[in-house]
Amino acid sequence: MGKLESQEEKYKTMTEKPVSSLICRLAVPTIISMLVTSFYNMADTFFVARIGTSATAAVGVSFALMAIIQAFGFFCGHGSGNFISRKMGQHRFDEAQQMAATGFFTALMLGTVILVLGEIFIDPLCRILGATETILPYARQYLRLILIGAPYMTASLVLNNQLRFQGSAFYAMIGIASGAVLNIALDPLFIFVFDMGVSGAALATIISQLVGFVLLLRGTTEGGNLRIRLRNITFSKYYYSQIINGGMPSLCRQGLGSVATICLNLMAGPYGDAAIAAMSVVGRVMNLAASVVTGFGQGFQPVCGFNYGAFLYDRVKEGFWFCVKVATVILILLSVTGYLFAPQVIQLFSKNDPQVIAIGTQALRWQCLTFPLCGWITVCNMMLQTIGKSFRASLLAMSRQGLFFIPAVLLLPALIGIQGVEIAQPIADVCSFILAIPLQLSVLHEMTIKQREAATDQTAVEG
Repeated sequence: MGKLESQEEKYKTMTEKPVSSLICRLAVPTIISMLVTSFYNMADTFFVARIGTSATAAVGVSFALMAIIQAFGFFCGHGSGNFISRKMGQHRFDEAQQMAATGFFTALMLGTVILVLGEIFIDPLCRILGATETILPYARQYLRLILIGAPYMTASLVLNNQLRFQGSAFYAMIGIASGAVLNIALDPLFIFVFDMGVSGAALATIISQLVGFVLLLRGTTEGGNLRIRLRNITFSKYYYSQIINGGMPSLCRQGLGSVATICLNLMAGPYGDAAIAAMSVVGRVMNLAASVVTGFGQGFQPVCGFNYGAFLYDRVKEGFWFCVKVATVILILLSVTGYLFAPQVIQLFSKNDPQVIAIGTQALRWQCLTFPLCGWITVCNMMLQTIGKSFRASLLAMSRQGLFFIPAVLLLPALIGIQGVEIAQPIADVCSFILAIPLQLSVLHEMTIKQREAATDQTAVEG
């Protein structure tokens, strides 16, 4: 009974509290989680950069596999989490409980498949990811260990997202942030003190991810959250269709992000290891900056899901426009800072390699020019996905890293050389921004129509 009461309290909070303050309260833990996670991703690059340019490039190459692992984690996590928030908004807690278990154990199984296949085909995998002959030994060492953590990495992302979508962003933050802080501490210990090189960076990552996984699992037993129980797993068409519907945009976004990283590495490869290392550093820096807006948008998602499920469309729209405004202002400030201090930022991760600094500075400045557009793209994508508009959300999710970036990065270097690699992402950002406008406005119009119909029905009943 106590747990049910707690879930009812969550419903009241999500559907009655002022939208802007509610989003900000939920966003603070998610922003912290995203920032700390980005910092620990950059920690590998920072400490490995002390080894050399080829080692730095190896971490960049390996990031494509990390994106694949994350793709399946977000697929199950967003797919189950979106469903959970809507069902809790409709007071259908039993269905939410079954989905929580189904999403979690499915991710665990998918991660195990990645582990087995990756270890069997490790060398071909490294080459596919873009490793050159000089990068291959480092990439092999790094990925052999990273793959061991694939099962619980995917499952951790599910737990993190399910907790967020239940409005328990604090518990999600504790799990993710604790593992990330531990990773930052273990990196220098394993890399330099134990002299393990890139293997030490990978070992630090999988140990910290395991600690985070345990803490996230513990978080499901606190605060009226849905518990993960094996008996609740339901291998039914209904639940998997819901996971696919809600998770496909994330799978498209993350999966194509991995393909995009591979293409980027392959097209940067002819310009040397320094080019691959530079673009890897820029990617990590931009991910760090984007994590603020992503975390803010994630604070909006549970509010969006609960209120959409409860047919409170005014609150959904109010939250959407609030997030777009705040995200855009944040990104403008970050872009100006990044543009002005681009050389200094790249130098932190380059071991003073002049080629890495030159290429990275140019690429970072190009990306800062269009970065403010990503606030609109990100918030639109999150809203479309949360309310179950799978096709539109998937189309937008595929656009930035897939539909627009991949053709740009494959074609432009042949025309303008290394600058084609540097400007591919800004071009993709502009195209994605334009695509998002009709996709999002059509959904906002649909909600306005539903509101009018509901108001007309209510008037008729009262009459």
